[in-house]
Amino acid sequence: MKEGFRQTMAWLHTWVGLIFGWLLFAIFLTGTLAYFKAETSHWMQPEIPARSVSSEASLTLAQDYLQQHAPNASRWLIDLPTAREPGLTVRWQQAPAEPGKRGQFSKKTLDPQTGAEVQGRATMGGDFFYRFHFQLQMPYPWGRWLSTAAAMLMFIALITGIITHKKIFKDFFTFRPRKGQRSWLDGHNAVGVLVLPFHLMITYSSLVIFMSMVMPAGILAAYKGNASAFFEEVFPAANTPTVAGQPAPLAPLAPLLERAHEQWAEGRAGRLAVNNPGDANASVILERDGADGVVYDFGRALTFNGVTGELLGTPPEQPIPMAIAGGFYGLHMGHFASPVLRWLYFICGLAGTAMIGTGLVIWLGKRQLKHAKSGVMPFELRLVEVLNIASMSGLVIAVAVFFWANRLLSVALAERADWEVNNFFIAWGLSVLHALVRRGRTAWVEQLALAAVLFCAVPLLNGLTTPYNVGVSLSQGDWAMAGFDLTCLGSGLFLAWAAWKMRRVENAAPVTRRPISLEREAT
Repeated sequence: MKEGFRQTMAWLHTWVGLIFGWLLFAIFLTGTLAYFKAETSHWMQPEIPARSVSSEASLTLAQDYLQQHAPNASRWLIDLPTAREPGLTVRWQQAPAEPGKRGQFSKKTLDPQTGAEVQGRATMGGDFFYRFHFQLQMPYPWGRWLSTAAAMLMFIALITGIITHKKIFKDFFTFRPRKGQRSWLDGHNAVGVLVLPFHLMITYSSLVIFMSMVMPAGILAAYKGNASAFFEEVFPAANTPTVAGQPAPLAPLAPLLERAHEQWAEGRAGRLAVNNPGDANASVILERDGADGVVYDFGRALTFNGVTGELLGTPPEQPIPMAIAGGFYGLHMGHFASPVLRWLYFICGLAGTAMIGTGLVIWLGKRQLKHAKSGVMPFELRLVEVLNIASMSGLVIAVAVFFWANRLLSVALAERADWEVNNFFIAWGLSVLHALVRRGRTAWVEQLALAAVLFCAVPLLNGLTTPYNVGVSLSQGDWAMAGFDLTCLGSGLFLAWAAWKMRRVENAAPVTRRPISLEREAT
């Protein structure tokens, strides 16, 4: 009975991993890239310089700009620059022309040292990977449903994998190179065990983030079917006073940062909202930076009187259930992470991506050996082969093309940000066609080699199309720009090594060799 249960878990682990493996590979890879979304956005908007400035000075410049260009707006929003996001972003909302309608928003990016407007090229930047990671470029809410379902099945695959491999920790120390399928299996086991806590945390926390969407029964029962009442209670809207109609000067905003700093025990503000600027009923809302701690505080805003600067309200103590949810959210997003810890997140994410990829290769390789003698591959195995190539090497090519499109598309192109994304999907689609035409290992080698060339050439492309080559970026202390170029170069060299290794390996193991069974290997 015990062996029967483990065999069942092995079957479930194998088929869940296969059917959802291609989608999970894309989700894991783009989620991993999203840990550096701010740095990616900075590289994709080289017009916005990286400057070391104080938040107080930047806020004063933003206030001066808005008072000059949007004095009659109903609302101001100011995103303060950080070490990772150097731009000073200001937005304002005009008063609605008719009652019941929303006023139009305008947005500008300013130089945080001078307050001058900076025109960055239109791009989604690193936000594309972040949003694709959980929305899959699908309309709301279908992408979120699909990615959450994939996360649940990933969690099942992890649990069944632990049950299946009773020698899981011994397998971690076992790697037999140049042994064909056995080497892939050893690598799959080692990578899976090495970052198993990260895999469990990142998968379970993703389910917690969307628990109100996938498990609404408790909310609907407690609030008698009115889910809106639940969200209004958990995330209460700020009490914005109505316009008094009496002009009054807005208090300086910079001193409010220090007062917020004291209220939050050394925490810093990330965004300010000014309601009714220039009116006697003006109010200022300061939202705490999400990078201040592991636990994300969903009610972290402070409200000040916009004319006198008086503190009007402090957020209530966060309930324990909300603190737990905020902890999982913070761990998943990794906003709190220092540069070293962020790189650790990144490496663990790549390890998770590799675990999924090696599992797909093992499944196909084991079954290809059974048909090696006949030389005829069944349609379903050929389909898996094409999907393996396109979902892995093809996706890597698409990521590189996305970066190339950012540098090669005209800055004046209409809907430029959309065309960067279109190039990503066009390249991904062409990789599918290539995998259909070129079989097996040949397709792998050619696509990996192309990805290697594209990534290795990113620093050269950046140096030719912008003033910020690696040497200039390092001399200016712009570590994000230089780090992006060097990471692309390192990725390209790794992909070139992978293509070289793939070319050298024999096309298939000898027919006489007994194929590896995951179920038998686990016993």
